[in-house]
Amino acid sequence: MARRLTRIPFFVLLMAIGSAAMMLPAVHALVREDWLTSRTFLYGAILGLVLSLLVGLATANYRPASVPRSQLSALVAAFTVLPVMFAIPFHEVIGTTSFLNAWFEMVSSFTTTGATVYDNVFRLNESLHLWRATVGWLGGLLIWITAVSILAPMNLGGFEVRSPSILGEGGARLSQITRVADPSERLVRYAARLLPIYTALTGLLWLGLVAAGDRPFVAFCHAMSTLATSGISPVGGLRNDESGLLGEMLIVMFSVFALSRLTFGRNLFGDQGGRLMRDPELRMGLALVLIVPGLLFMRHFVGAVEDRAEADLPEAFAALWGALFTVSSFLTTTGFESRYWLGAADWSGLETPGLILVGLALIGGGVATTAGGVKLLRVYALWMHGKRELERLVHPHSVGGDGIEARRIRREGAFISWIFFMLFALSVTAVMLALSLTGVQFEVAMTLTVAALSTTGPLAEIGAQYPISYAGIPDPAKAVLAAAMVLGRLETLAIIALLNPSSWRS
Repeated sequence: MARRLTRIPFFVLLMAIGSAAMMLPAVHALVREDWLTSRTFLYGAILGLVLSLLVGLATANYRPASVPRSQLSALVAAFTVLPVMFAIPFHEVIGTTSFLNAWFEMVSSFTTTGATVYDNVFRLNESLHLWRATVGWLGGLLIWITAVSILAPMNLGGFEVRSPSILGEGGARLSQITRVADPSERLVRYAARLLPIYTALTGLLWLGLVAAGDRPFVAFCHAMSTLATSGISPVGGLRNDESGLLGEMLIVMFSVFALSRLTFGRNLFGDQGGRLMRDPELRMGLALVLIVPGLLFMRHFVGAVEDRAEADLPEAFAALWGALFTVSSFLTTTGFESRYWLGAADWSGLETPGLILVGLALIGGGVATTAGGVKLLRVYALWMHGKRELERLVHPHSVGGDGIEARRIRREGAFISWIFFMLFALSVTAVMLALSLTGVQFEVAMTLTVAALSTTGPLAEIGAQYPISYAGIPDPAKAVLAAAMVLGRLETLAIIALLNPSSWRS
């Protein structure tokens, strides 16, 4: 069975899986006696499976000249073409929206961005909300699997920072496409290993949220959105659910899987894993989650004491927790806002600057996780390089220690991280320029660009001075943002590796 799956093109497999997933909202709508929604998704599933079967039969014996390049091309097509298939039943059920809006919604969900053009959650029925969360969950699973089976062997997606074959130790090769043996077999093998873990974690969080008081439907959507870091909510955010503080604590606990790949898959990524608490990504992520909320809390605490001459302990704890949860959520690019986030401003009379959340979303989570952004490992490499340079200013003849891998990270790893950071900055500039040409104001364009490239859709509502509605931007701007979401999800180095002329030569 596994060998037969390796003969089918990767994109065709994704088509079949996406079509089969339409049965979930179809069954859900059937239980709710929403016959129109159930029929629409059922017909979409049948047509999608038939189309996948026909394309699979036609391409079963096709062997591309470069299998790794074809896998990268399939990833690009998955995040651009598959949302068209996902949007067809979504558009038909709503009936009062444009197909561009439906496609934008599916691109946002599949790239785990979570940006929505439907500000009023009651405009969509529960089955459509379930479909949005399911598409986001599938996108997160796709990132898990392709990171280990496609991106890791090519030294892309952040793996280039720790690779011994980057500049200085194996030639100047930003991608190693010709070194991959059989990505198709890797896809099937690692999918079989990661799918049970991903599903089990989602199920555990779902049961925990139900026990905390959420409705099973809301808990299921929030559980899928947490593991996928999509931030999709059928009730407009966590402040409208029923699980309260306990539910937010559970979500924070499961957000750790977006900080480090070692939390769910050791010895899968070619770097021999290691002890979890010694992982630089997890340590830097936990440091940010503790330091940034602490600074925010001290700012509000000083403001509250100056205003009232006394501190209210319950309000102080609520302000601290609201900062800790929201900071961890935006660091992992999930985008959930704590119900206590705005209470801190009411307690101290000081507003919390949204630019902090923008910076956290830019940093992002761990390599090979569902989080977006620049990634913690690249930031860690730049930090270690800067620290070492400062040491050399004080002691010019000192010798850096910590082993071969640490020296590689702060030298070659920092070099490639700086290249990626510059490419990311150029991407921000290009997307902002494109949005400005469509008529979007500069401040709005900056926030929307960061939200798209870091795959943190709710940043537009919370990170800006005034909430930004995706429904209010022009249609050309939505197309630009959709392209930026795909670019942010796949990262610039993967696109450059795909467009590298040497990889197209037979």
